Amino acid sequence: MSAKTADRIATGVIISVAVFIVALLASLLGFILVRGIGHISFDFLTSAPQTIKAGGGIGPQLFNSLFLLVLTLMITVPLGIGAGIYMSEYAKPGRLTDFIRLIVEVLSSFPSIVVGLFGLLVIVNLFGLGFSLFSGALALTVFNLPLMVRITEQAIRGVPREQKEASLALGLSRWKTITSVMMPIALPTIVTGTVLASGRVFGEAAALLFTAGMTSPRLDFTNWNPFSPTSPLNPFRPAETLAVHIWKINSEGLAPDAAQIAAGASAVLVIVVLLFNFTARWFGRFLYKKLTASK
Repeated sequence: MSAKTADRIATGVIISVAVFIVALLASLLGFILVRGIGHISFDFLTSAPQTIKAGGGIGPQLFNSLFLLVLTLMITVPLGIGAGIYMSEYAKPGRLTDFIRLIVEVLSSFPSIVVGLFGLLVIVNLFGLGFSLFSGALALTVFNLPLMVRITEQAIRGVPREQKEASLALGLSRWKTITSVMMPIALPTIVTGTVLASGRVFGEAAALLFTAGMTSPRLDFTNWNPFSPTSPLNPFRPAETLAVHIWKINSEGLAPDAAQIAAGASAVLVIVVLLFNFTARWFGRFLYKKLTASK
């Protein structure tokens, strides 16, 4: 076989595999959206679910998912970026640094059900936080933090060495070099890592069953006191997220339209994840252009 023939065969195989993966993903997304988008309405997105009657919505569950995302990112992003900067620029090579990297790799591969049981034993019971949004955010931080640390470290290491050395040669401190020269260049990659972590928050169910809970109190959206048990802004209340709600409906739903509610909720979950991904990527490119003055 000639080199040109082998190259054409290899190229054809690679393109075929790529087309198959894209088609498979598009078919899955299309099936979910076509099956559920007809059940989406304003009332469906804002009303509370019904236990045994038809016509329930996903309003509280959708709000809980968004609120849990904000809480998780508030914990994960600062810790992940700080740890990634330390591992990239300050940690000295040695056994301790290698051990920390090993721990990060192990944590990133933990099954979510194990993280959920850990959250139940330590966060919910030992620390006494109970089933709450805050407990769920801490549990999600356990396996989102290694992802943020690893991506931030790789993004910082990916900055051209010449730019770092030029900044230091001009008399800038190491911290000023990191914040003003290296971080703007690494920002798109860090935003991508944040997007991956956020998608995991939206789609996670196993870990939240044991930490955030499977029920939500009746919320009063006119009560914005974060210390009130009926306030939607209270982070220490039980909260059923959208992914948990879909699992619960499919496993023990008693409403006559449970299948339609699950299909509509699944479509909403996919749409929200897609919108968040596109918005976050646009925001990352916007920040990169703004901070680096590039066109």
